[in-house]
Amino acid sequence: MKTTRKGNLRDCLFLFLIRLNSKFMKTPFYFLLLIALLSTLSLQALAAKKTASTPPAIQTISIAYLTQELAQPTEMLSNLDPFINEKGAIGAQLAISDNNTTGEFTHQQFVLQTFIVPEDGDVADTFTKQIATKFNYVVTNLNAKNTLTISTLAADKPILFFDAGTIDDELRGEQCKKNTLHLLPSRAMKADALAQYLLKKRWTKWFLVSGTAPEDMLFVNALKRAAKRFGTKIVAEKKWEHTFDARKSAQSDVAVFTQTDDYDVLVVADEKGLFGEYLEYRTWLARPVVGTQGLIATAWHKTHEQWGAAQIQNRFQALAKRSMEELDYAAYLAVRAIGEAATRTKSNELEVLSNYLRSPQFTLQGYKGNPLSFRAWDGQLRQSILLVAPRSFVAAAPIEGFLHPKTELDTLGFDQNESACHF
Repeated sequence: MKTTRKGNLRDCLFLFLIRLNSKFMKTPFYFLLLIALLSTLSLQALAAKKTASTPPAIQTISIAYLTQELAQPTEMLSNLDPFINEKGAIGAQLAISDNNTTGEFTHQQFVLQTFIVPEDGDVADTFTKQIATKFNYVVTNLNAKNTLTISTLAADKPILFFDAGTIDDELRGEQCKKNTLHLLPSRAMKADALAQYLLKKRWTKWFLVSGTAPEDMLFVNALKRAAKRFGTKIVAEKKWEHTFDARKSAQSDVAVFTQTDDYDVLVVADEKGLFGEYLEYRTWLARPVVGTQGLIATAWHKTHEQWGAAQIQNRFQALAKRSMEELDYAAYLAVRAIGEAATRTKSNELEVLSNYLRSPQFTLQGYKGNPLSFRAWDGQLRQSILLVAPRSFVAAAPIEGFLHPKTELDTLGFDQNESACHF
């Protein structure tokens, strides 16, 4: 028959007492002592049984995922890469599954509710009516304008935003918000990652080619900052303003366009992908292409398999039937950050989790070698940046040899003394 620990202790005590001196056994004191001890042990056993039969309360952490449908680009360089409208959402779903796996042991339940605003819909209206009063944690996959709009609307509300859609330096600088954490590396971080690698290769003379889109000019500014920061030189700069079909005339036109003074590397800023792919192998001089095409800097890429990345790549592939994209990775990290903070603090309270996420104690596994953490001064996620070719992993920045007093990850992007963010 199975006995409890307290039952064994009670039996041993009884045997001990009856083996005492027979004269002592016959005294009233003996019997009173025996009854008192046995009663105490019995009550303790009943209390333990009752406690064991009552499961602990479940903490629920509800997370909103807010995104907007995208219009398929009318100007596409090629049809080789299919248009994916749901980038990000599946990454969040995978993270919820991981959070709840841990939550089974910590008695926490994570719930994800997705809100998709139509292409012509009002993001602010959806946020105000369906999210603002119901959720403390909101993961956003929106453009910079909408991200800034809703974070401003919620300035006085108990909401913590996880920006998983923008790379704009302004949202981490002069337009930063205390209620927002940023998951993707900024343009400045990506430009610094490229500059470190080019400096290591001693490709210090750059030929900078950019498109005319506003996003291209933002990346140009980041590249110029990086060049100055790491002591490289932009020896030539041109804008690609051709309106013809590059697929038909690139062989001749690119060669003419790229005739300039000698340089080590062509650095391209073409975030929309309208011409950058056709610069490779067609330049007047035989030079490598880096930037938004060629060798690129990114938070995530299908070629990355180190530090446990192969496992999460396979898990995402099985769920989504496609490779994990950068936006998927950002949404995954956002939801996992919430889960990690809740697990470590054993809390679902906004103030507790928010303080912990910004503290030195918080770290997150990001499958990129170095643990990830948030910069307290601007909410940017510290992380390694992958330098990859279309079908090859090349390196991970920060590049060896670039040092920092606190962490080498802060050699990428705006350091605390450089930041224009003031909460």
